[in-house]
This record gives sequence, structure tokens and C-alpha cells, in this order.
Amino acid sequence: MSQGLPGDTPLVHDLIGIGFGPSNVAMAIALSEHNSKVGRQDSVTAHFFEQQASFGWHRGMLIDDATMQVSFLKDLVTLRNPASEFSFLCYLQSKGRLIDFINHKNLFPLRVEFHDYFEWAAAKVDDLVSYGHEVVAVTPYVHDGAVEYLDVTVRSGEGLAVHRARNLVIGTGLRPVMPPGVERGDRVWHNSDLLRKVDGLESASPPPSRFVVVGAGQSAAENVAYLHRRFPDAEVCAVFSRYGYSPADDSSFANRIFDPDAVDDFFAAPEEVKNRLMAYHGNTNYSVVDIDLIDDLYRQMYREKVLGTERLRFLNVSRVTGVEEKPDSVRATVRSLVTDEESELDADVVVFATGYSPADPLGLLGEVGGRCLRDDVGRVRVERDYRISTDPGLRCGIYLQGGTEHTHGITTSLLSNTAIRVGEILDSLLDRRVKSTSDASRPAAEVAEGAGG
Repeated sequence: MSQGLPGDTPLVHDLIGIGFGPSNVAMAIALSEHNSKVGRQDSVTAHFFEQQASFGWHRGMLIDDATMQVSFLKDLVTLRNPASEFSFLCYLQSKGRLIDFINHKNLFPLRVEFHDYFEWAAAKVDDLVSYGHEVVAVTPYVHDGAVEYLDVTVRSGEGLAVHRARNLVIGTGLRPVMPPGVERGDRVWHNSDLLRKVDGLESASPPPSRFVVVGAGQSAAENVAYLHRRFPDAEVCAVFSRYGYSPADDSSFANRIFDPDAVDDFFAAPEEVKNRLMAYHGNTNYSVVDIDLIDDLYRQMYREKVLGTERLRFLNVSRVTGVEEKPDSVRATVRSLVTDEESELDADVVVFATGYSPADPLGLLGEVGGRCLRDDVGRVRVERDYRISTDPGLRCGIYLQGGTEHTHGITTSLLSNTAIRVGEILDSLLDRRVKSTSDASRPAAEVAEGAGG
């Protein structure tokens, strides 16, 4: 429980969460369910800070017909607690759509529906979050030579405030990636901008005549299909370095790479085996497209060839080597990887569906980051419980929800293992609290002797 300290010292939370996307919403739910089952003395106090004004998850990618690539059973809670009132099925029941969904006979909901589920779940634990609050710094609170707490400085419309915690859980999500030398602009978009910006083209005069979409993954293919459908008089050019879109491997055996047990296997494996597993099973997630969407795009392309109305163009084995934005257009330079010849495409918009990268987990930690250990190639060392390895003088736990692909495998940035992961983080918090209480009751000399083991 929170610990009040003398004077103006902040209350001490057991846990402060940075970011409130799906992973930390799941963390808040796990905490809420735990606290509902224990007495006040055993409850875990927590608060989360989210810089957005309200919950939002890849809003720019919520295309109306896009579906999830993960089963609805891999929601925020079910794999951890199948009886949870925060499940997707309970959401459907609350919306009066449970029977309709069952009759639909589909494991993969619309993405807009799953986003609505996330909003519904986040609203049920909104007493644990402050929206419109940006974490700007984390500083150590040192007592007797050790870092006992972490002070989290948060900026909001009311100014700066400091909150104190025994543990942090960082869930700041992914950041859009643009090719080197390419900057986002009015006519150069990342696909995360799509729905936020595309409405402005509806009333454009003249209307859009050409789009260029760069990328070979699911988002790229979805963007191509969406723009082709929404702007029936415009040409859509897909540019990618492959010969064609590669289908995602969602076969039953391959999907076992997303199982909770696979995290144990990956964590324990030698580095060489980790690299092999990522190479073997990268086609379950990276730069691949659902086969149904591939087939739909091919059928559309062939139909247009038959009718002599080709608006859908695929520039394969090619790469965009430059973009030049002008007031009323943008010029993309496309180089063939076969002939090395370059051609120029004038377009209304170039959309880069070039993926995401995890935010630097140590970016906010300041001098605390210097106490975090790294491996031989400079990556953050992370324990099996998702806690950053630190020097012995840092007694606080810093947990990562994301940015642990090198230690925990392919599920790091995906929803597949979220429910299990937050349960493991909660178990770690509780175990460490028990150990801390036990150490506090032992003679100092005995604790010091045990610390070396």
C-alpha cells in the first residue's frame, strides 16, 4: 500500500506505469483483479501516466474492414484468467453482440472492434490512470547509499509533479520508422498517419490521381487496398523489393512460437539458437501478408487488366530511393533492383508502410539508466520476469513491456502473450515484496551476507 512520508514527500506507490496502451491496460486489470481478492495490507498500489488525452491504439490504422491477426482469445486477460470480467467475450455481452459474434464463426474480429474492446477495458480501470500526463524524467531517491525509490516527474496542463515508486513498468509502445533521409510531411506519410490525414483529400481539387505505397507487409497491402477502394479514380502504385507479397505463416505448428512456453524456451536458448528461431519464424509476423488479402489484390489487378482499366500497379523488385515534396505533389524516385534503372513517379501522396521500432527503454531513466546492465553487444539485459538487470545498489524493479525481443522472443511487441506477461510481472512484484519484507526482519549482518549469494 502507499506509504506516506513526512513533509511534502510524495506518497510511495508500489508501481508506476509509463504509458497506457494495451499492455499496461492489461497490467492495470491484473492489479485490479489481485487487489479485489486480498486485504488492504496485501494490495498493490499503482498509477499509470499516459500522454495522450484518451486511450488510443494505432488509430491511424483502423481501416474499416481490417481484421486482427490474432485470435480474440488472446485478449487482455483470457490466457491468464479465463473467468475474468474484462474478457473480449464479456465486452461482446455488454454490447449485445455475443450471439451475433458466435454466429459469425470467426476467430479474428475487426480491428476497429478490438480497439473498442480496449477502450471498454481501459474505462473499467480508469481510476488507475491519468491521461494527458507525460513522464519527462525519472530520478533516483537514494537512502543509505542505495536507490530505494524512483521519483517520476510528470508534466500535465497543471504543470510538473513528482510521484514516487518502488517499481516501474514501462509500456511506451512502438515508434513509426521512416527510411533514412526521408522525413514525414504533408504529402509524405507513415502508414500510422493514414486515417488521420486521408479525409483531407476528399475535397481536394483536383481530386487525387495517384498514390504510392512503399512496403511489403500487412499494413502496406491494407493501405493499397484501402486507397484503391476509397479513391476510385486514382492510381495506386505499390513499391516493394520482393517479387511479390509473402504470405504469413499462421499454420498451427508455426503458431506455437507465440505460446507462453515458447518464451521460456527462447529465454533459455543460446544466442545462436535465438537467432535461428527468429529467422525460422519471422514469416509469422514480419513483412508478410494474410493470404486472403494477397489473393484479393491479385484478383483485382487481373480484373483491371481484362477490362483495360488498370489503376492497381505493382512495382516489384524495386525500391524508393528518394522523395521530393512539392506544394501540390510529391515525386518519388523508384530504382529497379534488377536493371538499376531509375524512374520518377509524381503522386499526390507517398505512404511509407515501413514498420515500427520499440522506444528506447532507458530513454527516460537518466542516471538510473547508468545502473542498468547491458549484454556484450550493448542491449539491455532483462531477466525472465521482464525486469531489467541492474547493479546491486538499485533496489527498485524496472519492468519492460516491449523492447525485449532479444531476450524473450517474437511475442514482445505482440498481443499474443500480453495477458501471461502481466501476470508474470505481478508475480515478480509480489515475490520481491515478500523477499524485501523478509530481509527487513533479519539482522543487518545476515542480510549483507546473503546479498553476496
